[in-house]
Amino acid sequence: MTALRAGIKLLGFIAMTLPGLPVQRALIAFSEKGARRFPHLYHRAVTRWLDIRLNIVGEPVAGRACLIASNHVSWIDITVLSALTPLSFIAKKEVNSWPGFGTLARLQRTVFIDRDRRQGTGASRDEMQERLKAGETLVLFAEGTSSDGFRVLPFKSAYFAAAESADVVVQPVTLAYRGHWGVPMMRRRRPFYAWYGDMDMGPHLWQALAQGPIEVDVICHEPLTLAEAGNRKLLAKQAEDAVRKGLVEALSGARA
Repeated sequence: MTALRAGIKLLGFIAMTLPGLPVQRALIAFSEKGARRFPHLYHRAVTRWLDIRLNIVGEPVAGRACLIASNHVSWIDITVLSALTPLSFIAKKEVNSWPGFGTLARLQRTVFIDRDRRQGTGASRDEMQERLKAGETLVLFAEGTSSDGFRVLPFKSAYFAAAESADVVVQPVTLAYRGHWGVPMMRRRRPFYAWYGDMDMGPHLWQALAQGPIEVDVICHEPLTLAEAGNRKLLAKQAEDAVRKGLVEALSGARA
């Protein structure tokens, strides 16, 4: 039954995705507002189809430039955060070449960064600042990698410099993979959804689709500013502390 479920969910995902590709390409060419909005509506439908049940706590920043600083657990984070509000992602350049996922990332107007080249880092920061000046929301997975979902790794401060404009706020957001089939997610089930280390994408995606409904808390914390924090390192630390506190509370049941 689990293999049948995975197959049905995968075929449904493909059927939802393929017709949307030319639509989003046209919106990128002719409607900036539509190109921001359409992926949000698409991912809301995807979360429902894949039985990802969202518990949204707090409100995402709207109506102004925002850099979301989130912990990173899985490839599932992309659809979870995209279902929250219209946004784009900041991702390492390697994602651009991933089969399938690279195409979706480009169509969601992802900013690709080259962390190995100083010149590339500066160009990426400039692109982020331009997008933020246009009033967009960008997502930074500030740990620089994904984890097992039980902890928050130290936030890297380099790209918080993109929030140096007085018009930009940083909103810490906690992702907590908390439930499975309506009960708390057991530790042995977490690797079915958390994608980290040297896990292969294909088998991981298949087993996640096969395992059934999950509940994810999306906790939107109070926005921060670089001016109030004093510098980007302190800003990164404040965001990290808020995200870690949210994860501890969610997984311990203190927020329930």
